[in-house]
Amino acid sequence: MHHVAEALLALGGAFLVCGLIARAGVPIGLPTIPLFMLAGVLLGPHTPGFVLVGDPADLELVARLGLVFLLFYLGLEFSLAQLTSGGRRLAVAAAVYLCLNIGGGLALGFALGWGTAEAFVVAGIVGISSSAIVTKLLVETRRLGNPETRVILGIVVIEDLFLALYLALLQPVLGGASGVLDAVVGVGVAFAFLLVLSVVARFGTRWVSALMRTRDEEIVVVLALGLAISTAGAGEHLGVSDAIGAFMIGLILASTPTARRLRQLTHPLRDGFGAIFFFHFGLTIDLGDVLAVLPQILVAAGTTVVLAVVAGIVAARLHRLGRVGAANIGLTVLTRGEFSLVLASLALAAGLDARLGSFAAGYVLVLAVLGPIAVYSSPRLARGIPRRLVPGGSPERDRTRRVPLDMDVGTSSLHELGTDLLQVRVLPGSRLHGVYMNELRLPDGATPGLLARDGTTSAVAPTTRLRTGDVLLVFTRPAERHDTERRILAVHRSGRLAHWLGDTGT
Repeated sequence: MHHVAEALLALGGAFLVCGLIARAGVPIGLPTIPLFMLAGVLLGPHTPGFVLVGDPADLELVARLGLVFLLFYLGLEFSLAQLTSGGRRLAVAAAVYLCLNIGGGLALGFALGWGTAEAFVVAGIVGISSSAIVTKLLVETRRLGNPETRVILGIVVIEDLFLALYLALLQPVLGGASGVLDAVVGVGVAFAFLLVLSVVARFGTRWVSALMRTRDEEIVVVLALGLAISTAGAGEHLGVSDAIGAFMIGLILASTPTARRLRQLTHPLRDGFGAIFFFHFGLTIDLGDVLAVLPQILVAAGTTVVLAVVAGIVAARLHRLGRVGAANIGLTVLTRGEFSLVLASLALAAGLDARLGSFAAGYVLVLAVLGPIAVYSSPRLARGIPRRLVPGGSPERDRTRRVPLDMDVGTSSLHELGTDLLQVRVLPGSRLHGVYMNELRLPDGATPGLLARDGTTSAVAPTTRLRTGDVLLVFTRPAERHDTERRILAVHRSGRLAHWLGDTGT
């Protein structure tokens, strides 16, 4: 009983500390991921002073659940159609970005001289940006409607798909394969596991949908968590990372009619348990070890900045965007976060060089501070890009139609992602004032995204109540766009539309 009480106090203290330090850091523009990790570093066994958790193993299972929920939610955000739909130019831009950053990371890994297995892990740590931080930065900088934003989101989506493939390729490394045959078998098992889950995602959605078809939210959550955790466990049992199983089951459920409800219901689980995952990672970090690899961290950060900007220039040229577009693309996808730490955690668990953990922690911290600063300064930093590299952009055509109405609905099409973005502004006199989100009764293909109110942006819940001055962002599949608009307008029966913004994403 005494041990249980200590474990509960440690876990509760970890949640409180993460929340308090994040609350102190968010107002100055720092993402929460490095703040959670910093909390673990400061209150862990390797830092002098008060120690909240003396043995990181005490939070191992909860941290593992955090990893599962992070990857599960990541898969839940994108359907298989979205991951495989994108235009040729977008695919080329993402491929260039991955080749530059993974290739540069691999070269850096070999240059460090820590070992071949470690070099491939360093390539993954350096090569994949943080989709969570990228999305957060786009919201905070109010750039969701920018023409380059669809390119940024497309790169992030393709990176997330590559993430699963890269984890599969690394299984022989993380599993400690003793020879070529073991390595081939490890890769084969990993890809067979991925193939089976991909077939289920492609052809088995009907049966998964039938399993999840219930109006009881409690049952929906329990079934989803059961599928995510058991699939992750099956992957781990087969020698495949549990992260792959969690990601793929999320991808499968993303194609079902319950996807929108699942995102709303499991989002708090992702945030809560994810915080413990990053806190637990921080517990294993010794600041002295981070300082010991500080030169390597700075070289890696500098290399990432250069390669990200080069990739941004290539993407801007492909999409005929200007220097500002190039800077926005390159600097927004600069930040690293959850995947770098996940990969370092898996490498440490596999017994690889312990310096990988310190390297990943310091690298993520440096870019977590540098990234937001660079994003907010990107219009000014764009002047440093020679004009001959990005010879002007093609300005977006103005397709705005204005009608004297008292509600504002516009669409910014994100065709490469198979998604439209509805922007709903509640103007004075609109009957949307006072309406709860669940009263809009949006179709299954529509997902309420964010609510801008009084200069701040927040997520929405079914109980969120709209009021005059709000701007609501709703993501919807093109096929459901008109149905979504019709349902919103049905609530707003006696009002008038203020003006109509035509598609700006083509």
